[in-house]
This record gives sequence, structure tokens and C-alpha cells, in this order.
Amino acid sequence: MKQFLISVVALMALLRASAQVSMELALDQDEFLPNESVRLAVKITNQSGQTMYLGATADWLTFNVESQDGFVVVKNSEVPVVEPFDLPSSQMATKHVNLQPYFQIGQPGRYKVTASMRVKEWGLTVNSTPIIFDVIHGGELWSQDFGVVMASNAAPASRKYTLIKANYLRQQLRLYVQVSNGNGDSVIKVAGLGPLVSFSLPEEEVDPVSRLHVLWQTGAQSFSYAVVGPGGEIVSRDTYDNFNSRPHLVIDNNGAVFVHGGVRRPKLDELPQIKSPEAVAVPASNP
Repeated sequence: MKQFLISVVALMALLRASAQVSMELALDQDEFLPNESVRLAVKITNQSGQTMYLGATADWLTFNVESQDGFVVVKNSEVPVVEPFDLPSSQMATKHVNLQPYFQIGQPGRYKVTASMRVKEWGLTVNSTPIIFDVIHGGELWSQDFGVVMASNAAPASRKYTLIKANYLRQQLRLYVQVSNGNGDSVIKVAGLGPLVSFSLPEEEVDPVSRLHVLWQTGAQSFSYAVVGPGGEIVSRDTYDNFNSRPHLVIDNNGAVFVHGGVRRPKLDELPQIKSPEAVAVPASNP
């Protein structure tokens, strides 16, 4: 009887702990292109009354991705999550991961993601509510092969830039860039560039160092400009307004690509800082 009471008490304590520790999943968008990064935020809330010690082992947080359309989702490897941290009571922590490299989710369809958190010291496992996202088809607008120098004494590797448009949430056209190998059968990276108006086609140029320059219209008088590196990374972004002249891409005699025309909007870190009169007032000196 005593052993039974101890088991009941332990079970009640475990149930209380599981109710006081919660986990929620969030995505920054609901639709993705095949092989686009699927960035997931895991929000953990601790209301247990004591500090939780998390992230020390590889199995403290695991993920499962299932297809809602009947096909099997292959897991390439476990999502790396080792990063020890303390979570005091009455606080929330957010862990960010990218699912795309670790699950084969390149086939269009609907997917369900769940996560499980294991608190080893408490013998506790917390499961999240599933979250749903879709992988959608996109339409190719433009593509071009280019070479990348991988080693000084080796031939350049063949790669391809592809611009793709997709009807995001069936309400807004969005522009993406895809970097693949020369044959196009192995995708290296897919990156979102931003919204796109339906009545305008992007301008694109590849410069002498194999960077892609893209200028596209985002509104009635606004344009976005991005420079993309050979690995699919976004090197820089700018916004231009059609003020007195329409912006367009030009190439100089050295092959450098830049935007001509329009007016570039300054970025927030380029604007002058406005200080209050109290902050700039000169203190009076003693006579």
C-alpha cells in the first residue's frame, strides 16, 4: 500500500509538472517552395516554480515531420539542438531551427510538424501541438548558368541561378531565387526575395564574380534590389522609388552591375539620429 501511495504521489507530481511546462511551435510563413528553408520557432514556457536546465544533450528536443498526403518523409539526420541554457520559472525561451536540411520536404503537398521535449531530471516528456505548412509549386521566370571557383588549381564548378515566382497564400506573388548545380537536379539553396507585382518582370544580371543582381517592382512606384551570392546568400538589399526616372540595371565597362535612375531609400541605420534638446544642451560653466 505504501509503495502504491508513493507511485500515486510521483504520478501526480509529474502531471503537475507537465501542466506547468508548455511548448508551442510557430512558423514565419505557411507556404514554402520546394527546398526552401523552413524556419521553426519553438517557444518553451516554464511555470513550474523552479529553474529548468535544457539543451545539454542531443535528444532533449526532437522533431517529427509527416506528410498529410500519404507519402513518407525521409529524415536525413537529427536536427542539431545542443546549446545548454537555463530557463527560470515564469519565463519563456525560444529555440530557432531550420527543418529543411534534415527532412526531405521538397515534394509539393501538406506537412505536419510536431516536437517533443525531454526533461531528463524530471522524467518528463512534453509534446507540442502539431503545426501545418504547405509546399507549393512555383513558376520559373528566368535561369542562367554560371561558374564558381572552388579551388585555385581546379576547374570552376557549374551552377545555375533560377528566378521563381509563386502565388503565396493565393493572394500575393512572391519572388524567389534558387541556386542549383549545372544540371538543375540538385538544389543548393532557395531564398525568398520579396513580393512581386504581376504586371512587371524582374531585371537580372550576373557580375564578374558570379553574383546575381535582381531588380523587381513591388508596388506602383517602388522597386526592390538584391544582390545574391553564388551560395544563395543575400548579400545586400535596397529599395528604390520611381521618382523622376524609373530605376533599371546597367553594366559599366568593367562589368560591374548597379542601379541607375530612381531614388534609393535610406536604410534606418543610415538616417541621422535626432537627439532631444536636453541631450545636446551645453552645461553651464562655473564663473
